[in-house]
Amino acid sequence: MSSLSRLGRALPAVIAIAGLVLGWEAYATLSGISPTALPPPSRVLMQAFEHRAVLWANTLPTLQATLFGFAASLTAAFVFSVLIDFSLTLRRALLPVFIISQTLPMIAIAPLVVLWFGFGLGPKIGLVALVTFFPMLVALLQGYRSTEPELEELLSSMGASRWRVFLTARLPTSLPYFFAGLRVSITYAVVAAIFSEYAGAARGLGIYMLNAKNNFRPDLVLAAVLVSASLTLLLFGLTVLIERRALPWTRLGERR
Repeated sequence: MSSLSRLGRALPAVIAIAGLVLGWEAYATLSGISPTALPPPSRVLMQAFEHRAVLWANTLPTLQATLFGFAASLTAAFVFSVLIDFSLTLRRALLPVFIISQTLPMIAIAPLVVLWFGFGLGPKIGLVALVTFFPMLVALLQGYRSTEPELEELLSSMGASRWRVFLTARLPTSLPYFFAGLRVSITYAVVAAIFSEYAGAARGLGIYMLNAKNNFRPDLVLAAVLVSASLTLLLFGLTVLIERRALPWTRLGERR
């Protein structure tokens, strides 16, 4: 895809975002509303630049919890998806448990996890993994089920074992579904890390936002929100880039 084509596809989003920011700036500047209630974007950006060192120091723990938690979630989702795919008994036993785990309110679970396991990195990794695990698990299982039965029967008739059928047919078929689940999960990962910091942490964007709110500094709160949103977009972009490298044929569908 040429640079002009990419620019043309991104242009509507750029215009929409620019329109929202300009509208926000105009309202916050011309309406007479107090900056302590609604700071304009220009002030948020200025404060983000002035406090960049502190923001960066608090971004690193959040990024660390996000990446470690997501890696743990990714590993667990793949392992359990394989076990469930191979065993109907495990499917019946584990799937209800995983579904129930998604009904637990984070606002109640996060403080308990911190109370049980302390203020270290481990509880935050666990909470990020809990939030991001299920979408990837469901995506993988749906991908395995989408394999054409005729292809599996052909491989079996040629003497392929069940594990060989899985590696040759079911796993490759699941990759587009897996990356769809990956994109959904990565958008939750940063939010989960920040929420876990709200429950208890020494540093992190969640603690930074909490302290800024308590000091009646909405500009600093929004500066931290801007950092977390940028971090989420960066991680989302990386997953899309990895998907395009791993599944180059998906670009053909985009060009149509």
